[in-house]
Parts: sequence; structure tokens; C-alpha cells
Amino acid sequence: MEGANVKKVRSSDLELKDRLVALNRVTKVTKGGRTFTFAAIVVVGNENGVVGHGLGKAKEVQEAIAKGIDDAKKNLVKVPVRKGTIPHAQEAKFSGAEVLLKPAAHGTGVIAGGAMRAVLESVGITDVLAKSKGSSNPHNVVKATIKALTDMRDANTVSSMRGVDVARVFNG
Repeated sequence: MEGANVKKVRSSDLELKDRLVALNRVTKVTKGGRTFTFAAIVVVGNENGVVGHGLGKAKEVQEAIAKGIDDAKKNLVKVPVRKGTIPHAQEAKFSGAEVLLKPAAHGTGVIAGGAMRAVLESVGITDVLAKSKGSSNPHNVVKATIKALTDMRDANTVSSMRGVDVARVFNG
């Protein structure tokens, strides 16, 4: 997931909002009975181009969510958002999950389900068309969505990489 244009971000100076993507109850059977633990997948973002994901495991739900938030704050990345949508269409794959993201006109809304919706709303994207193909495992869908977002490049990044003017990027 470490691409050439992935920018790590520090969480200390950001106003982050967290979203619970999935909560899994795990049962371990021992001779003394059943032991329940919880695993929480959490996405945090400032709704202005910064997002991160984390996994927390604990014997209590609230503790698992808190651990997930702490883990997500350690994995923050910067994502290009342009007028509430994404700069261009992008596909990404992580393990068995494949995602397709397409920019949408203003007023379309976030057309995505479950885990993808949580990531896209945490980034601050308001208009996008998204499709999850392959596995629906929330772990892998979240990671594939973040991979697709970090692989995106805005016009300024492309122009600086090519050493040309921004207007030339759009005109070819």
C-alpha cells in the first residue's frame, strides 16, 4: 500500500471523527466455558482529505473501539479531494476485495455500501460512484478503498512529476 505519492499525516493537529465499520464477536471455547472477545474495525478522518483505518481487539466493546481508534490514528494518509469528489476513476485490489471508484457530478451523493461508504465519508468525499467487487470482507474492502484513494493523483501532482504546466495536464 506504500505508493510513491502516499503522504503520512500526524494526528496531533487534526480534528478527527471516527466511524465504526464492523464489530465482530469472537468466541473461544475452553474447558471453563466460553470466552467472548470483540474485534472492531474503525475508520477515522477529518472529512477534508485525511483518512486512516485501524483494528482493535478487547474483551469489552468500548475498549475494542478505543483501541481501533488509536490504531487508525497511526495509519493516517492524505487523499486528493476535488470539489467534493475524486480527481479520476480508480480501481484497486487488496487480497480478495476489489473496488471501483468513479467521480460524480455535484449532488449525486455517496453511492457506495457498507465499509466503502464509511471510508469515503470520513475522507470528505460527498459525490462518488463506487462498486465493491469480489470479497465483501470489511477488513479487505476498507484496505482496498484506502489503496484506491492513495493511488489517485491530482493535476498539481501530475504536473510537478512531469515538469509541465497544470493546463497542459488537462489538454494533453
